[in-house]
Amino acid sequence: MDTASRTAAGASGPRTARPRADALRNRERIVTAAREMFVEFGPEVPLDEVARRAGVGNATLYRNFPDRAALVHEVVLSVTSRTTDRAREAEAEEADPFAALSRFVHAAADERIGALCPMLSGGFDKDHPDLLAERGRLEEAVEGLVSRAMTAGRLRTDIAVGDVIVALSQLTRPLPGTGCPDIDRFAHRHLQLFLDGLQTPARSELPGSAATLEDLRHRP
Repeated sequence: MDTASRTAAGASGPRTARPRADALRNRERIVTAAREMFVEFGPEVPLDEVARRAGVGNATLYRNFPDRAALVHEVVLSVTSRTTDRAREAEAEEADPFAALSRFVHAAADERIGALCPMLSGGFDKDHPDLLAERGRLEEAVEGLVSRAMTAGRLRTDIAVGDVIVALSQLTRPLPGTGCPDIDRFAHRHLQLFLDGLQTPARSELPGSAATLEDLRHRP
């Protein structure tokens, strides 16, 4: 290759690399903005408002996500993945198994996992392979936290991992028309009350049977 060719090739490299990095940052900004706005206003928020909060044009949003379903899919995948990471971190960094479970529950609230529920309605493809794989990772991580706390004698034995997941999703779901800053202080307060009720010795007998992951998968 002659000098002119090498110069042209070298000059073209940075010009093609930078847009790829910019495109990735734009995509991340869009997902972050969508996650925040879906939590605050629900998954039907106008997409041009998502683009405005992300600091990108509508064309950039639609280039990354051709329709609302694609954006909702990515937000659900992102929240689930981030929540799994919080579970793994709690397991690795907390010596006390119940402290690890407690840390995860509060961290999952900060990740807005309860806001996923409204997004999973309608025609949302809950059985997409990416989502099934990520959900499996999360379930495995939470199951491990619950199992270790129970084995250590810190967790009452009449509950199962499904009880934790249901309570977490219900107690962290934003109320309609309520911004996250208003709900956060109540969510963490009520989650701590729930965690206190999980510890042994149990102070009451629970009605019904423990909720397993299998029970959750077969809910109507």
